[in-house]
Amino acid sequence: MSTAGYPAPPMDADCAAVWRDILDRYFGGVPSELTEETLPISRAFNVPGRDYLLKLFPFTEQERAITGPESQIVLSVFTPPDHAGVGPGIFWIHGGGMAYGDRFSALPALRLATAAGATVVSVEYRLAPEHPYPAPVDDCYAALLWAAEQADQLGIDPGALILAGSSAGGGLAAATALRVRDQGGPGLAGLLLLSPMLDDRMQTPSSHLTGDLLWSRTSNQTGWRMLLGDRVGADGVSSYAAPGRATDLSGLPPTFIDVGSVDLFRDEDVAFASTIWASGGDAELHIWPGGFHGFEDMAPDSALATDAFTARERWLTRVLARTRR
Repeated sequence: MSTAGYPAPPMDADCAAVWRDILDRYFGGVPSELTEETLPISRAFNVPGRDYLLKLFPFTEQERAITGPESQIVLSVFTPPDHAGVGPGIFWIHGGGMAYGDRFSALPALRLATAAGATVVSVEYRLAPEHPYPAPVDDCYAALLWAAEQADQLGIDPGALILAGSSAGGGLAAATALRVRDQGGPGLAGLLLLSPMLDDRMQTPSSHLTGDLLWSRTSNQTGWRMLLGDRVGADGVSSYAAPGRATDLSGLPPTFIDVGSVDLFRDEDVAFASTIWASGGDAELHIWPGGFHGFEDMAPDSALATDAFTARERWLTRVLARTRR
């Protein structure tokens, strides 16, 4: 972990207690970092699995395989109980530093879908480093086009489709939204970005935070290097690879962004929201004081997580209400 940088703000006490317990119980008191050597461990440890999800949420799950740009893309379609006709849809892109996770890393999406009665389509995109940029965003874009084309068959109102993602998946969701704007695609009712990973340059104060962080600067550097190789931080990197580089964010759907104050992505996420506003767009931004990366999933019973869940659900309710006017 880098020894130079900025000290992290204090963590929320309830969330910090959960994080410390996890560190002591599973990691010997020291956070694990993503490196080329630890990638196999990250891939094995960070998969919640289908059965775990369906115990928490009474959805039915159907696997679908579609033709992708270079190979098949596998998706999971999660349908809420007693679903009839068509309703809202959430197209979900999972996190994992661009290098791990799968379509069952969808807990935030299913939590939101439960509140909204939405169907979730979760994509299993190709992962770096085996499949560097543009493979992950190519898969997400192709899968979103398929989901929109098949909306009626999936039980989704095509006018009430939300594009969403968390962490690396939030970055890919932002990139996919830019491709929809520039290259064509469905009209999106909203864009939901949870602690999105947006900028490979890592020049902000928060990208230099030190301390016992769940996602460290070393991990962040590794994830971007796996995606971009030696182009990390260089001139000419596309905003479809690193959406934080975009200077024009006009034409995006109404966007929700939230992130904790103790998160490397904090400042780049604030900058992304500011660029949306400067481009004449609609963005709602929340910075959760004392929240670390993934705090709401690790400490879901904390007051801070409850506030985050409530804000997301209220935004989703407002956005979906617009589709019914």
